[in-house]
Amino acid sequence: MTSRLLQRSLGSPDYDGIRQALRDDTSTPVISERGLEVRVAVVPLFTHDGRQAVRVSSTVPLTHVLVGVDSATGTDVTLLVPEVDAPRALTLECRDESGVVGTARVTVTPQRKWSVFVVHHSHLDIGYTDPQGTVLRHHLDYLDAAVRLAEETASWPDDAKFRWTVESSWPAQKWLAARPAEAVESFRRFAREGVIEVTALPFQLHTEACSTEELHRQLRFARESGLPVTSAMHTDVPGAVVGLVDALSAAGVRYLAAAHNWAGRSVPYLHGGDKLTRPFRWRAPSGNEILVWFTDTPHGMAYMEGNTVGLTDSYELADDLLPRYLAALATRGYPYGPGTFGWQGPDAPREPYELDVLHLRVQGAHADNAGPSIVPASIARRWNEQWAWPRLRSAVNSDFFAHVEEHHLDRLAVHEGDWTDWWADGLGSGARPLGYVRRAQSALRVAETLHTLAGVDVTAQVDAAYDGVALFNEHTWGAANPWEDAEEAGDSGGLQWTRKSSGAYQAQDDAADLLHAAVRRFAAALAEGEGRPAFAVFNPATRARTDVVRAFLPRDVVPVDVPIALVDARTGETVPHHEEFVDPDDWPTRPIGRHVHAVVRDVPGFGHVRLDVVRAEAQPSEPAEPSGDAVIENEFYRVAYDVREGHLSSVFDKRAGRELVNGDAAAGFGQYVYDQYATAPHFNHLSGHVGAHDRTLLGDRAIGRHATVTECRRTAVGEKLVVELRGKGVDWIRTTIELHYGVPRLDLTYQLAKQGTPAKEAVFLAFPFAAGPPSAWELTGGVGGPDVPRVPGSAAYMLPIRHWIAFEDPELTVAWATLEAPLVQLGTIHMPYAPFPPTLDQEDGTVYSWALNNIWDTNFPAQQQGETTFRYAVASEAGAPARRLGAAAAAGLTEPFVGALVTDAAPATTTYASVDHPDVLITSIGQNGVRLQSLAAEPVEATVALGNEITTVRLPACGVAVAEGTRL
Repeated sequence: MTSRLLQRSLGSPDYDGIRQALRDDTSTPVISERGLEVRVAVVPLFTHDGRQAVRVSSTVPLTHVLVGVDSATGTDVTLLVPEVDAPRALTLECRDESGVVGTARVTVTPQRKWSVFVVHHSHLDIGYTDPQGTVLRHHLDYLDAAVRLAEETASWPDDAKFRWTVESSWPAQKWLAARPAEAVESFRRFAREGVIEVTALPFQLHTEACSTEELHRQLRFARESGLPVTSAMHTDVPGAVVGLVDALSAAGVRYLAAAHNWAGRSVPYLHGGDKLTRPFRWRAPSGNEILVWFTDTPHGMAYMEGNTVGLTDSYELADDLLPRYLAALATRGYPYGPGTFGWQGPDAPREPYELDVLHLRVQGAHADNAGPSIVPASIARRWNEQWAWPRLRSAVNSDFFAHVEEHHLDRLAVHEGDWTDWWADGLGSGARPLGYVRRAQSALRVAETLHTLAGVDVTAQVDAAYDGVALFNEHTWGAANPWEDAEEAGDSGGLQWTRKSSGAYQAQDDAADLLHAAVRRFAAALAEGEGRPAFAVFNPATRARTDVVRAFLPRDVVPVDVPIALVDARTGETVPHHEEFVDPDDWPTRPIGRHVHAVVRDVPGFGHVRLDVVRAEAQPSEPAEPSGDAVIENEFYRVAYDVREGHLSSVFDKRAGRELVNGDAAAGFGQYVYDQYATAPHFNHLSGHVGAHDRTLLGDRAIGRHATVTECRRTAVGEKLVVELRGKGVDWIRTTIELHYGVPRLDLTYQLAKQGTPAKEAVFLAFPFAAGPPSAWELTGGVGGPDVPRVPGSAAYMLPIRHWIAFEDPELTVAWATLEAPLVQLGTIHMPYAPFPPTLDQEDGTVYSWALNNIWDTNFPAQQQGETTFRYAVASEAGAPARRLGAAAAAGLTEPFVGALVTDAAPATTTYASVDHPDVLITSIGQNGVRLQSLAAEPVEATVALGNEITTVRLPACGVAVAEGTRL
């Protein structure tokens, strides 16, 4: 009784309740007298001799008679009638010892003859249910069991043989490397025979956290394993980036089974999800498309559909529930009603499911990371002996899609664009390690490029570093109860987050190590003989640009007391620079020398310019304070900071003669906004049960205050303003505002000394532009915008972007870019609980960077703390296409100039690679050629030069390509 009391009181999903709801929703009460109730369900069950089924249930045992047809005694009985091709009315009599208790007219209707593909797999959470290592070892054990079960059932009827789908390829990769040759050959044989299928994705990713190149690299197994890999599974995470379509297609993968999780925080049915028919064809702007299946409740049933209807429990339970489930799909689309899974909201009607073929996932137990079981195959074997229809097939993932592709492809709907992930908000729960990973993504592209230019193949090392990055982007960010700190099971939150976050820091270190080595190898490769010290300033962006370089000059190369000047080897002109000395008294543990800062003009994209280090007559002048009170400027912008209010009051574009800041906005430009919510921490899945239809749960909102200017200086390179504030949720906030001479960009850096708290909170940084709504934003593998299609049901209240958003009007284009923080909300700040109502009036030109939060109650860390950095950039230009300016603004953050110290003679300048189309970017150079990505909304043709080699490449809209055959 206590257990039932708690379940009913707390509203958590309970299989008994879910199943009873299905029984009630798929049957009709026909007799109700003196406490007796009889219900009838016409279900799609057919015997081998041509009869169909009517299910009758009663609250007490009775003899149920369909007059003149069939009868049976009990509380739950199946009565059989000859198959009908039109509705047929029959009389039902229900009798006890004393005679007829009641009668009713029952209409038997024609039913579909279903084919059900039962796909047995284990959902891989790397963590959550146990520490990560434990989970992975269990999954290797599961593959041992899968091979054994496949062998044991090899003689069974084909539809009933045990089949196993490896949801994520990473355990298979580890297993294949760790098992005896005989076992590996058995596995490969079963894979060739379609008994075991390994799917394409290594693990279940937050794809919006991935870079485009990372996403493509994570599909190496599909291309290189020698196994037939034609399908992928995307489990738990309710959404995926549009770039996934292109990445899968490039790997030869045609099918995707998506299992979206209802467990909190997603309301796709309020944003067109009820119109998303399944299966559907998901098409990218490139024209590539994959065939997609996804789960079936308004929020997403995840991967427990088959478990819910009894396919992992017993034949008897499946015999009861599966026909009802199919009947519900055929009549209303969503087989479960509101409230069944603990969520509350409006009824979500949906058109009935159209096909007579179904993809039904099943796990060996009702849990994540569950192992294989013989039960689903055993049920299929007995079922097919008992019933002609529905026909159950123990299947691998691609079996279903191949059937649909052959029989139904032309009737499927096509949906285009990004499938924006509802769980992306969880990325803000680990802001510091996420920032490290995003910096690593940029560094790896540059590191591989410089190594390639130096003639060194680091493909394996770069792949390994990307694997580390992707492991952090894997969707399991913590334990079931992340606030606990046990040593095993779902309470091992401390252990799991320690390993997860350390993976991010290791990935950043790996990327930094590769870049560190790349710079030195690149410098060595440039050497042409004796010469004075110099810096080869490399621009890893596609277009020529003027920007700042920061490089280190060791004292053993040039003593620190020797004054220097920098000379542009192209022109012989002196380049103004600024120096910051590393004092051995302050930093005895660091290399001694000076950090040199200089603005280098017109450095070619994917090229270098040499700056010679020569003796000067005197040391550079000391920094000076700019004129004006908290005001800095360069040729392009004048920026003013309001110390009293704690934000930028003006960003004035001198070229356009226009103010970029909306001074009437609710928040100031760059203002720190701290929200705290009136919900309790440490209650598992609480956020999935909380509804917010107004601002009631917004417990507190505060801004940064008590600003103090700690530094305001002018150097030969530019002007800089540093302000420190106090605010709730942090010990301090440091804002650094920089303008560099000759650089048409404003750089902003925010450092937060974050206090840890389990209280539900969020930090926003506001950027109100004097502009209309944004016209474009960068996605992984694509470009979004207000008129760009999205898959119906995508998250609407926030965006997980890659790096930039652009605003465009006839007079001026403005771009805003972010390095570490991908989450944004446009125009307002929303409550973080469904259905995510706004808390402010809409302002079209305002971008709120959702820097961090801890609003989840499971899977993501319960709190975060420590010094965390967020960097942003702003650029503007009259008449600039939005996508091009967005990419240019982001380049200053994601592709900073690299200064390689050269101690021998080197060319004054070299362009290593170029592309002639303005909407095509070179993302990196590897051993396979020049990698390209298009920003254009239509196909383009581009000419690519690498050294003396020239090739022409056709890129699809927003697509990627490799210019192969180009060699240095």
